[in-house]
Amino acid sequence: MNDQTRIRNFSIIAHIDHGKSTLADRILEKTGAISEREMRDQVLDSMDLERERGITIKAQAVRIRHQHGGGHTYTLNLIDTPGHVDFSYEVSRSLASCEGALLVVDASQGVEAQTLANAYLAIEHGLEIIPVVNKIDLPAADPDRVSEELSTILGGSLEDVIRVSAKTGEGVVELLDAVVDRLPPPGGDPEAPLRALVFDSYYDSYRGVISYVRVVDGRLRQGEQVRFMATRLDDGADEVGVLTPAVVPVAQLGTGEVGYLITGVKEIDLIRVGDTVTLAGSSGGVEALAGYAEPKPMVFSGLFPTDGDDFERLREALDKLRLNDASLVYEAETSRALGFGFRCGFLGLLHMEIVRERLEREYDLDLVATSPSVEYRATTTSGEVLSVRSPQDLPHAAKVEKLEEPYVKVMIITPSEYIGTVMELVQAKRGEMGDMTYLTPERVELHYRVPLAEIVFDFFDQLKSRTRGYASLDYEPADYKASDLVRVDILLNGQPVDAFSAIVHKDRAHHFGRTMVKRLRDLIPRQLFDVPVQAAIGSRVIARETIKAKRKDVLAKCYGGDITRKRKLLERQKEGKRRMKMVGQVEVPQEAFVAALRIDDA
Repeated sequence: MNDQTRIRNFSIIAHIDHGKSTLADRILEKTGAISEREMRDQVLDSMDLERERGITIKAQAVRIRHQHGGGHTYTLNLIDTPGHVDFSYEVSRSLASCEGALLVVDASQGVEAQTLANAYLAIEHGLEIIPVVNKIDLPAADPDRVSEELSTILGGSLEDVIRVSAKTGEGVVELLDAVVDRLPPPGGDPEAPLRALVFDSYYDSYRGVISYVRVVDGRLRQGEQVRFMATRLDDGADEVGVLTPAVVPVAQLGTGEVGYLITGVKEIDLIRVGDTVTLAGSSGGVEALAGYAEPKPMVFSGLFPTDGDDFERLREALDKLRLNDASLVYEAETSRALGFGFRCGFLGLLHMEIVRERLEREYDLDLVATSPSVEYRATTTSGEVLSVRSPQDLPHAAKVEKLEEPYVKVMIITPSEYIGTVMELVQAKRGEMGDMTYLTPERVELHYRVPLAEIVFDFFDQLKSRTRGYASLDYEPADYKASDLVRVDILLNGQPVDAFSAIVHKDRAHHFGRTMVKRLRDLIPRQLFDVPVQAAIGSRVIARETIKAKRKDVLAKCYGGDITRKRKLLERQKEGKRRMKMVGQVEVPQEAFVAALRIDDA
């Protein structure tokens, strides 16, 4: 067991693409945790998706040993965290397990929106922050300017800022010495009853649920009976160990240490992220740890298997994925068009995209995702307040007294030359101006309140394209506000198709309706009768296209003769098509659903 005074627990936090994973690679390399033969880029990013996209999706914990300049060896528990705004819940969980954080900033990009958001998050958790300027080897690097920005924001001196190059390894050893010198050792009482925080978990098909834990008080020994306090589950600690990053079993984890716990539990619902682990016999007088605030989904979408027989497989896959991703929420739903599936809540569009791709890759499923929507709030004429997560949940317009949509507080950091174009974009998205602060003469911080529905689709892409990639964005939930919203239904042959319905602002309703009916006209195969495709608000049709009928040549067998004979055949065909239209059902192929529901990509 390690001396508690020689343990340091810290996270690496930064804006996306500022070099967190590369810095983690160099730290592992410099401390000898990984040999040169085993070394690879993004060594802590275990998923193929993370490597392909060059982003961190899951926080990863690893234990390393560092020989400090003073002659002592210290145990450092490092947690590499994601940088994208969608995964800020992962960051908050990681920070709750640490005493300090490295706030990394790109020397060429400077302070960005997510840098500030993560800094505020670390301050809220009461952590000691070490500012780090990375990528000082780049030709465009300006470490003096960026160091000044960082020291201004954090209120320290320029000497506190450490300059490193995660690519070449320059300054990494000095950074590790600073971690030892400037971060406090973990608190906690080694003689108190065991209390350990479950900060992450995942499912192994052979060993069951594997929990990552941070021991706050006492000791966690292999073979002891432990209790998960939230679910009151008692089980034996079959294996206790640490990640170096290889899995290494140990006899016990002491106060302040980070490691893993395997109890052999196979039921996914019995272990929750944020739960407190204690000894089975002593839980009566033990106070549970604070855990985490429940993540609040921002975007909702339906996930349906293309093959109805895969519904149960999808349920099992979501159960296993939720163990690995506590921010994912879901409930079963039925669609007349798509059959049985799940209405899922995500932290953002990237989170939704990642979850869908993981389900398809890791569990071999073929899925259709409905158009994303946010959670609206409807007040009925009887005074009842309803949560509306999909267009189908919205009551009839005559029964709705007031419809509110969620707003978010948006922080944009941009070069001052792009202020005009950024303001124009946000106002087009119905944004309300807050305050504006000059961080430096060249960089401006803008604050707005914007409807969440306007942010989650294409706002970030447009912001980047209008500012040549220099602007950065961060947002957090604000409140609800009444808006002029309507539900647009899509009708095929007079029948509404629930999968294509959407709640949109009244000003955008006609554009949405026209785009959708034109797309469906091109995607749905022609039938033997004319098929009207309509977009409607209530009983009022706002857009229409017609899929023309296939025409069989009934005159092919006529070789001349009287015109009345031809006319009789055409009249008979016309009557047949009229009868067919009365009873005809329009078959919409799966590919049409997939393509039509990507309307916001267009």
